Amino acid sequence: MQRKAYGPGRVQGRSGSAVVSAVALALGLGIGLTGCSSGTTTDKEAVDSKAGPATVTAPPGRYRTLFDPCGAVPRATLKDLLPGAAGLPEADRDRTYRGDAAATFDTDRRVGCGWKSDAPDATHRLSLDIERVVSYDPAVSDDDRAQEVYGRKQAAAGIAPAPTAQPTAPATSPATPTATAPPPATPAGGGATSALAGHQPQGPQAPQLPQGPQGSTAPAAPTTPTTPVSPTTGLEPRTLDGLGDVAFVDDTLSTTGPSGAKRLVSVVFRTSNVIVTVSYEEQTTASAELPDSRELQEKARNLARLLAERLEE
Repeated sequence: MQRKAYGPGRVQGRSGSAVVSAVALALGLGIGLTGCSSGTTTDKEAVDSKAGPATVTAPPGRYRTLFDPCGAVPRATLKDLLPGAAGLPEADRDRTYRGDAAATFDTDRRVGCGWKSDAPDATHRLSLDIERVVSYDPAVSDDDRAQEVYGRKQAAAGIAPAPTAQPTAPATSPATPTATAPPPATPAGGGATSALAGHQPQGPQAPQLPQGPQGSTAPAAPTTPTTPVSPTTGLEPRTLDGLGDVAFVDDTLSTTGPSGAKRLVSVVFRTSNVIVTVSYEEQTTASAELPDSRELQEKARNLARLLAERLEE
């Protein structure tokens, strides 16, 4: 029987085949694991790329709730604002000072209260309106949305926003145009410069202007208005400083009869995302004088300052 020749590098028997199979299996598993890991990373990066950049949410307002307006005005202040209540019986006087709460759908978003007192010569009314503004746009803060609401109220009152600082004009004026500068000296018999000098009006050689009415050849001097402008009283509708973030006061006067008059003073201010409106009205009878604007504004502003301090508590 002829024997098989032995060749170097050949693996004989079942043991050699098992070794080869084990090596191949290990290599296959390694490739498979590597491929799975690579595929997982690729899928995660694809998901992250679709998510886009992180959304920036505007900060919320400072206030989440509102206080009771009917209980926010001290009794001493109400006595000053409602002088007609002093002569009422005790039960009616207490009822007047308690005020009437305004009907609202959400007391965390808007509240109000009103008071009224009658006297022989005048009727006084006081009302408060407090609104907490909430922005439903994540890119717009509650404060910015409240400023929009406040701006519409100020525009409705016809009050211009407070002026902003303007850049100061340079101290030195721009160079004087060459047309107004004196012409340079020209030697005798000069050419083009002499021709230009010949166009300068001199004595009888000056060009004749078209004739018109007497004195029409010279520009008229500016005239001063004959009606003097009355100075402002300081009580006109205007913006206010030192009250909340922004504030203004409105003052309107109207007639209610042959001789009666009604003056309404409103002080509106914004603190963060809360807008407060104080309305104080005096309506006089025919036998009384006009309501005093200075007095009503002072009382309304004092109450507004008390409410601003209440918001800071």
